[in-house]
Amino acid sequence: MDGFNLRHLAMAVALSTGMMGAAFAATSNDFVDKAAAGGIAEIEASRLALEKSQSADIKAFANMMITDHGKANDELATIAKKNDIEVPDSTTLVKQAKEKILDMRDESFDAAYANNQVKAHEEAIELFKKEANTVTDDKTKGAVELKGFAQKMLPGLEKHLDMAKKLQAAHPSK
Repeated sequence: MDGFNLRHLAMAVALSTGMMGAAFAATSNDFVDKAAAGGIAEIEASRLALEKSQSADIKAFANMMITDHGKANDELATIAKKNDIEVPDSTTLVKQAKEKILDMRDESFDAAYANNQVKAHEEAIELFKKEANTVTDDKTKGAVELKGFAQKMLPGLEKHLDMAKKLQAAHPSK
């Protein structure tokens, strides 16, 4: 893998892992920021997978990630806009990713992508479970809708994790 492509993968990994895993409970804005960052990272990593992978299973999964996370991001943006919650734009997220320093292992693209998808989905599930189980306050604008969004998205994220684990098994690190 050449340096240019490795940098793109590193940026996607930074977006999906570095910005998703916080150990504290999410507030509505915190949840929106992290969910949007994770969704954009999934899409960008998957676009790169479509370019770089020769494996049909990786490409099929990547297409599903682009479709599913694109729809989820659109729905999240609609909820956020309706409730005057700011959603970070992709330019901001890319800038933040470039500021991160990553230690990439020397492994095939397919293995790196599969490993990234498992980690990203584990962290996304943790984030969405926290939001789904949050005691909502009707006075906090958007809290009920964001909780409902998180509850609605969890089964799909869990399905994605199961599929990512199968990819990981099919494309082990060397």
